[in-house]
Amino acid sequence: MVVVPIDASGIRIVRNLSVFGYQDREGHAEIEFDNVRVPASDLLKGEGEGFAIGQARLGPGRIHHCMRAIGMAERALELLCQRADSRVAFGAALSDRANIADWIAEARIEIEKSRLLILKTAWLMDTVGNKEARTEIAAIKVDAPNIALNVVDRAIQVHGGLGVTEDVPLAGFWAHLRAMRIADGPDEVHKRTIARHELRKHRRRADDSKGVA
Repeated sequence: MVVVPIDASGIRIVRNLSVFGYQDREGHAEIEFDNVRVPASDLLKGEGEGFAIGQARLGPGRIHHCMRAIGMAERALELLCQRADSRVAFGAALSDRANIADWIAEARIEIEKSRLLILKTAWLMDTVGNKEARTEIAAIKVDAPNIALNVVDRAIQVHGGLGVTEDVPLAGFWAHLRAMRIADGPDEVHKRTIARHELRKHRRRADDSKGVA
């Protein structure tokens, strides 16, 4: 893994890539490298250690993604409640409808469960390290974006046509969260990590019980 100056000879920025029509502040670009050379001093860490560098940031990176997901879910729930109270249809506020009240209650429950799992994961990362917390890291990376997406989707539904415009941030939240289910590893990879961990525990218990018998 090397640091490559943006003005190095042979680099061409082809285009900026939008995600669901949005330009990410961090930027996602298509870059062409044509016989680009950089000095050995631009090598990060040591030769052959690029993968280790990438892996070292994935745990903290994933938990930061999940924290942002909870923030978006909280904001979406706030907007959902505001809209449900202010929008009157067929003689009553939307918040008086049983299904809307259910959505609000379910959103609060799901957000709190996801937040607690993230807090547990952060505690494990601090106390036993990223490697020992890898199952919990995988779990929150699946859970938080999906929970937040569900809250945002319902907030959009309550807003009606307004919800898919740029007048409220919900469409932007949805785009960011949907991309998050792919960034830093797709859901399917994280679920496989969790399943492997559970299967190892099961097989260990099965082997132990055979030894006792």
